Amino acid sequence: MLRTADLSVEKINQLLMEANEFSKGKIAKATKEIYVSNLFFEDSTRTKTSFDVAERKLGLKVVPFDINHSSVNKGESLYDTVKTLKSLGISLAVIRHYKEKFYDELSEIDMSIINGGDGTGNHPSQNMLDLMTIQQEFGKFDGLKVGIVGDVKHSRVANSNAEVLRKLGAKVYFSGPEKWFDEGTIINGTYQSIDDLVKEVDVLMLLRIQHERHDEKMRISLENYHKKFGITKEREKMMKDHAIIMHPAPVNRGVEIDGDLVEGNRSRIFKQMENGVFARMAILKNALEKRGFEFE
Repeated sequence: MLRTADLSVEKINQLLMEANEFSKGKIAKATKEIYVSNLFFEDSTRTKTSFDVAERKLGLKVVPFDINHSSVNKGESLYDTVKTLKSLGISLAVIRHYKEKFYDELSEIDMSIINGGDGTGNHPSQNMLDLMTIQQEFGKFDGLKVGIVGDVKHSRVANSNAEVLRKLGAKVYFSGPEKWFDEGTIINGTYQSIDDLVKEVDVLMLLRIQHERHDEKMRISLENYHKKFGITKEREKMMKDHAIIMHPAPVNRGVEIDGDLVEGNRSRIFKQMENGVFARMAILKNALEKRGFEFE
């Protein structure tokens, strides 16, 4: 599971169906001991913890891996780290890394790799939980209008969601500070002002400002950001009656969204987090079954 866009529509729907079954109480347990590990080279709360919970729900043996106390700090390469874990009996690794397409250098290692986020590239498990949340709300993707607002230039969430949502028939639009946008494949002429966008979309997907990836030219006043590009209470009132608000989190209340709206009637932010466990259970089970492991 490296890029959701590489999956067929049939496979995406199959994963969503199983994720929804898990959300309704389906139980699946590995029939033998399977050792897995989560390697996060960037900070994470939701992704790392929900993978951990998903793995335990599937009866997998989770081997803790702490980057700060590993041989990475002695200069060990990512390849040698993963090769070492494979030699010690790890069958699957979930990896988040600051380098885009980090997984290319691991292709010769005979173990399952799940992309937990690669730089500004892709975030397939977030993509799947977002699709799950939208499907639960609307029952379809075809014809839906989805607005993605914020730091699109540096967002792996935007990359993953835009490509796959279009593949499934949704129409995707973007908004935010124009200096954060490159006209290219992902944008492709679909930029709109925030005040126009909020009136049109069925799903409004907000993004965190990626301060850690900005140079001096990219920075913007947070106070001005909320007024100019954030979802204020006034803009929320302009949305369609059925429209929902999503956010991959962490949320900066009062910046990309008014603090009171985070848990408001339109918000599905905490539903996304809940769905993250079930989507990741489906991803893990599928990856291990492809390697011949069985579940009951």
